[in-house]
Amino acid sequence: MPTDATSDFDSRLKSVADAIETTLDRLLSPAALPGEVVRPDRLLDAMRYSTLGGGKRLRPFLVVETARLFGVDGEGPLRAGAALEMIHCYSLVHDDLPAMDDDDLRRGRPTAHKAYDEATAILSGDALLTYAFDVMAGEATHADPAVRAALVLGLARASGLGGMVGGQALDLEAERATAPHEAAFVMRMQSMKTGALLLYGVEAGAILGQASAAERDALKRYGVALGAAFQVADDILDTESDAATLGKAAGKDADRNKATLVAALGLDAAKRRRDALAEEAVAALDMFPRDRAANLAEAARFTAQRRS
Repeated sequence: MPTDATSDFDSRLKSVADAIETTLDRLLSPAALPGEVVRPDRLLDAMRYSTLGGGKRLRPFLVVETARLFGVDGEGPLRAGAALEMIHCYSLVHDDLPAMDDDDLRRGRPTAHKAYDEATAILSGDALLTYAFDVMAGEATHADPAVRAALVLGLARASGLGGMVGGQALDLEAERATAPHEAAFVMRMQSMKTGALLLYGVEAGAILGQASAAERDALKRYGVALGAAFQVADDILDTESDAATLGKAAGKDADRNKATLVAALGLDAAKRRRDALAEEAVAALDMFPRDRAANLAEAARFTAQRRS
């Protein structure tokens, strides 16, 4: 049976997801911004197709809930969360392409290159990527230019060469390997490909909340452990679940020689690692008042026990 904490978390997760959906819908409107000439209809449609109406919005939830830990609420965290979600959605569009993971299904419907075409899918991802930085740098995200600069720098580092994109490159290289993937390599790759954006969600909230060095250190430990738990859970779901439940193809990791902790450690050991990482994330929040950090703690447990 769900606990009161779980019920409160579920309600808060949905509330933030709805607010992020509204923010994304507004940002992805047909009206051109100052400095833009026109927003092409088909390109905008593809961006909206890949961004709106799907997902748990965990990454923006981490931004919003971490900022809330420091009493910061409202449009700024929602815009920062929406920008992060644009980066995540662009990465899914590109990951699904034939040259990458070659998937036909995402969130229970055709992937962007199937719904539109490859060129439009690529361009929609490009546009989401660049627009994310536009949104993050806007004055409506935070009045202080130094805060906005820190947000933009952190997002660039988390999403680029030494973060998500670099992790995807290592993931593709690993598919061609002939030797078994070692757990240390898998964890480093996953900390980049998946963990970097999840960690950034926490760090962005801390930047908006102007957290102290000690608070940011604790939140970094939380975000690192949560990001690792998320990816191990994803690996386990690919092994145990099905396409109807996941909303995307299942069982592809083993077929494509993906570097996963299930392959490196075995299924039972991977589950133990997932659960230990979730509790490590919860423990990192000990310096914060329990009631204020309750939803972040539940987010770590949710990450480990999710079913899709």
